[in-house]
Amino acid sequence: MSTVTEAEETATDEAAPPPARKAPRGRLPWLVAGIALIVWGVGAFVVSTGYDAPREFGALAPNLPVNDGARNPLDISATNSPSLVRNPVDPANLVVTSKIDSPRYSCGVSVSFDGGGRWTQTAIPVPAGVTGPCYAPDAVFGADGTLYLSFVTLTGRANSPDAAYLTMSADGGKTLAPPRETPLGARAFHSRLSADPKVPGRLYLTWVAASEIGLYRFSQPGNPINAIRSDDGGRNWTQPTRVSSPARERAIAPSPVVGPDGALNVLYLDLGDDELDYAGGHGGRSGRAYDGDWELVLARSRDGGKRWEESRVGTVKPAQRFIVFTPPFPSLAIDQRSGKLFASFTDKRAGDADVSLWSLDPGAERWSGPVRVNDTPRADGTAQYQPRLAVTPGGRLDVLYYDRRRDRTNRLNEVSFQSSFDGGETFRPHVRLSDKAFSSRIGFGADRGMADLGGRLGLVSDDRRALAVWTDTRAGTRISAKQDLARGLVAFNDPPRLSDSSKTLLRVSALALILVGLAVAIGLGVLGGPRAPTVRRGGRVPGR
Repeated sequence: MSTVTEAEETATDEAAPPPARKAPRGRLPWLVAGIALIVWGVGAFVVSTGYDAPREFGALAPNLPVNDGARNPLDISATNSPSLVRNPVDPANLVVTSKIDSPRYSCGVSVSFDGGGRWTQTAIPVPAGVTGPCYAPDAVFGADGTLYLSFVTLTGRANSPDAAYLTMSADGGKTLAPPRETPLGARAFHSRLSADPKVPGRLYLTWVAASEIGLYRFSQPGNPINAIRSDDGGRNWTQPTRVSSPARERAIAPSPVVGPDGALNVLYLDLGDDELDYAGGHGGRSGRAYDGDWELVLARSRDGGKRWEESRVGTVKPAQRFIVFTPPFPSLAIDQRSGKLFASFTDKRAGDADVSLWSLDPGAERWSGPVRVNDTPRADGTAQYQPRLAVTPGGRLDVLYYDRRRDRTNRLNEVSFQSSFDGGETFRPHVRLSDKAFSSRIGFGADRGMADLGGRLGLVSDDRRALAVWTDTRAGTRISAKQDLARGLVAFNDPPRLSDSSKTLLRVSALALILVGLAVAIGLGVLGGPRAPTVRRGGRVPGR
């Protein structure tokens, strides 16, 4: 057997012709890995944007009546100003309260246990020894699912509030307990009820405490907005504290909401020098609106209503006259995840009535806005007014409002709905909820040209749908003044399932995957990558 020396082997190797050039096997796995990372990154980004907004949403027709009288042509009650609340323990349990203006003053309570498909009416028990009618009810569910309902009783020739009461229900509104009198006292106007979403039994009442009144007017300025708190479901109350600044002498229409931090936020209107509406200078008759400005103001208490801090939201140009006892209420909503606040009201700054929106980020000192919500041509001569806001658990902002865009005479109302998926910066095109237009000139006060449709609309929203209730006059005439409550529904077929922070994290991760994948594919896979160690036959492995 012959032997080959180390020198001969080396010489033979060096003299051999070079093999055909092939792609290094060590680079291929890195190239594949880089491409895979890029694909995963692109996929993650697509997933994150796919949850930005539902692909489709629309109204589900037909409209359904809420109050029993809507089906009875002999019932000519003027039922308006709905307030709609949902039970946090049983989301299918809904309650609507409403005021009734004619043929006699009264209160309405409608209850549903199937998400608004069927409604039954619940009578409010008459307080012992009271002969005056119930009026201006408001309702809220506590954190434990207890329903609380407030109202005032009227007395005298002026039909002014004589006392304020609170009743409750442990069965979702089927029955109501005997009412308890609250400390609001006489001449408590614009009373509103709110509850802490996390603390069972914690309630707040806000109202305008009037000193003297006359026909259609507060006799003098300086009537404060006050607030009281109960921590035991209305059995005991704190002493009243003043919400509105003494410098704001014509503060009205408080709209309270409790945030996720327990702070009480109260949005209200400061009418400034407007004696036309505040002091009834119009005599209860229609005409040109006050030509000055009003101001939207937010008062906030972080200590249960003891101390208050003020935040200026913005100014609005009045679009209509009103009776100061039953004003249009501004709308306030809060994102219960982040604490972001949204405020909305009717604004005529562009030449006709539009829906304006302001927002306040957590920790910010100044409000952003106004954003024009309605998607109509500017100054087209039609009114979009009386907005109602709601924020879903997923962060979608919904806006409901009366809309006359399809009537060039600016008389026939419809009800429109719009949504924002970016915190109120932009809004998707409107959805028409009312399946039939109805007159804005029908109702109590129509003989004076000031038919009252009420100061509020009802709206509750979740990530899959929104349910709205409004004052509808399709079954009435100017003579009958009949008003009813109608219900509309908006369905969302692909609700967002990721929070803003989750979407941001997913997009950052997607970008990182794409960048790492490019680095691996280009830097390692194509330009060289790690090489397998070279071994000479009979020689040494480098490094040994």
